[in-house]
Amino acid sequence: MNIQIFGKSKCFDTKKAERYFKERRIKYQFIDVLRYGMSRGELNAVKNAVGLDAMIDTADEDYPLVQYLASAEAKLEKLYENAYLIKTPIVRNGKQATVGYRPEVWKTWE
Repeated sequence: MNIQIFGKSKCFDTKKAERYFKERRIKYQFIDVLRYGMSRGELNAVKNAVGLDAMIDTADEDYPLVQYLASAEAKLEKLYENAYLIKTPIVRNGKQATVGYRPEVWKTWE
C-alpha cells in the first residue's frame, strides 16, 4: 500500500485518519493541502475515484463560489486555485481514494 493523506493540519477528521493508519502501523505520507495544494493530476485522479461533488467542502463559507459555477471543469479549477475548498481528509491508495473519515473502506485496502 502507498497511502497518501491530503488534509488540513487543524482538521479533526484528518487527525483521525492519521491515527487510524498509525495504529495499524501502515506507512503513509501526509500532505498539507493548505500549504502545498494538490496537483491537477492528483485532483483528477481523486475526482475519477469519488466524484467532484464529494471533494467540495460544503461547510466552507466560500462554498457558494463553487456551487454556482456552470461546468465541472470550472469547479475543478476553483479547487485547484483554492485548496481550502477541498473537503478533507482525502486518502489515496493508488487509483483508489476516499474523502472524509472512511475506515470501513480503508479496511478493504489492507
